[in-house]
Amino acid sequence: MTMRFRLALLPIFLILTAVWTPCHGQQLREAFSKVRQSVVIVRTKQVEAAPAPGQVMSVVDGLGSGVLISKDGKVLTAAHVVQTADVAWVEFPDGQVIEAHVIGSDVRADVALLKLDHPPANATPVPVGDSDKVEVGDQIFVIGAPYGIGETLSAGHVSGRRQLNKEAQSLTGVEFLQTDAAVNSGNSGSPVFTMGGEVVGIVSSIMSRSGGSEGLAFATASNTAKRLLLEQRPFWSGIDGLLVTGDMAKAINLPQPAGVLIQRIAGDSIASNLGLQPGTLRAQVEGADLLLGGDVVLNVNGIPVTENDGNYEPILNSIGALKPGDNLVVRVFRQGQVVKLSTRIQP
Repeated sequence: MTMRFRLALLPIFLILTAVWTPCHGQQLREAFSKVRQSVVIVRTKQVEAAPAPGQVMSVVDGLGSGVLISKDGKVLTAAHVVQTADVAWVEFPDGQVIEAHVIGSDVRADVALLKLDHPPANATPVPVGDSDKVEVGDQIFVIGAPYGIGETLSAGHVSGRRQLNKEAQSLTGVEFLQTDAAVNSGNSGSPVFTMGGEVVGIVSSIMSRSGGSEGLAFATASNTAKRLLLEQRPFWSGIDGLLVTGDMAKAINLPQPAGVLIQRIAGDSIASNLGLQPGTLRAQVEGADLLLGGDVVLNVNGIPVTENDGNYEPILNSIGALKPGDNLVVRVFRQGQVVKLSTRIQP
């Protein structure tokens, strides 16, 4: 290619660049304007165990984001934002603050469903899209409340698709979308939008050495959220628990190889209705901060907790099959004794 020909192409390249950049910015601006009213801040409060013996329990504030997906007031967010919340509120961009209740949560997929006490008068829900149609390289944007700063937009691409426990023979696989869009503390539960304004993911976590955004974030794929929370009866245990096996199980004289040590429970949850007791004594075991002294769940509806880390699918399926009026039966190890607990499933 001659120098003269290169110089002739340069003005054309500059014109095309100047045209494409504003068009892309305008498209993003229009997409943001279309969906911004549906994105909310999720605020929570929960009671925490005393930091040390002899001290009083504390109330801890929580913060996340979410998105309104229905006219009747359903909001998608991240499970870790609300799993053990005693109370939750949803704050809209126009300043409305409405109390909400958790009606469904899947800790493994890190996605939860809230229901507002009453939908806002000017509710503008957004559609939950088909995440299977999203491909690596597609442009997306995230709206949320990093560090509590609402209506914050960040843009990027789908960087990858990640299947949880892909090698496991699970009937209900969990998929995450990886993105390079900036995500920080407070973005948990933020919706990931296509340029067409459809929700295709709910922000779950980031991988970071600094604690801030490093361009490596993960969002629960919308089809996973739909299957777990919208296409079947949602379930919320209200439990934060830890699987104990091996030496730890032996140390607490567990009568079987594995159990779930209860760390925290949420008020007004199934765990609370069952009468499960959370941990009360803070301790450090093998470098991990734990709450000891709580119940250890041994089985649910006769299905034992196993050593297969995180494979609670049989238990979850059994709970999902329960109908309003049916009994949920849980056996726990409490102060050296096996105790049977039960509660009736509410409509």
